Amino acid sequence: MLSLNTAPVRPLGPKSIPSAIAKQPADRPLRLTALGLAGDEQGDTRVHGGVDKAVHHYPRDHYAAWRADLGDHPLLDGQGAFGENITTLDLTEADVAIGDRFRIGTALVEVSQGRQPCFRLNLRFEAPGVALRMQESGRTGWYYRVLEEGVVAPGDTVRLTDRLAPDWTVERIRRVFYVDMLDREALRAIAALTLLPERWRLLAQKRLASGAVEDWSPRLKGS
Repeated sequence: MLSLNTAPVRPLGPKSIPSAIAKQPADRPLRLTALGLAGDEQGDTRVHGGVDKAVHHYPRDHYAAWRADLGDHPLLDGQGAFGENITTLDLTEADVAIGDRFRIGTALVEVSQGRQPCFRLNLRFEAPGVALRMQESGRTGWYYRVLEEGVVAPGDTVRLTDRLAPDWTVERIRRVFYVDMLDREALRAIAALTLLPERWRLLAQKRLASGAVEDWSPRLKGS
């Protein structure tokens, strides 16, 4: 692990919306519970946080591509630029699958879903389209649910202990939802993938029923 990052809720953007996206690296071990790291907060608990999004993991591997997209942005010089709790190297969405379990410190976590980026990223980087670019590029990172609470520390190894659905990588799920959006066979399989949070499975079911794709603009652009 390169860094372990947390933040309290602070005002973000010209409308001062509450957000804890401005994560900063911790310099000491932190308690990890079912709802996340000690000292970490969420600005809108309707869509952020909770047991299925207790911890966000983002690959430092993507920072170079973001520099190509955004230029020499100062946020990319540090860790936690994308609001992630864990920053690592050599582990990406193509490697990690839903249900993968990792031991980090004394805690055990399980991959629950990929990130669905929102407009707060645009405000964070003061650049329109960052959220959409994250979704399109697949550089989303992923979330963990906490199976065993414990203590984690900067520099801890993120060690894979089990794989429950190795065929369903975070990247494969993303491609179904945002590239091959009406692949009915894949949507049926996702709807039956109980390792995914219920809202993702319901989304697959709604597409199957309607034959249409939902409107992403409120999430990606805000109101």
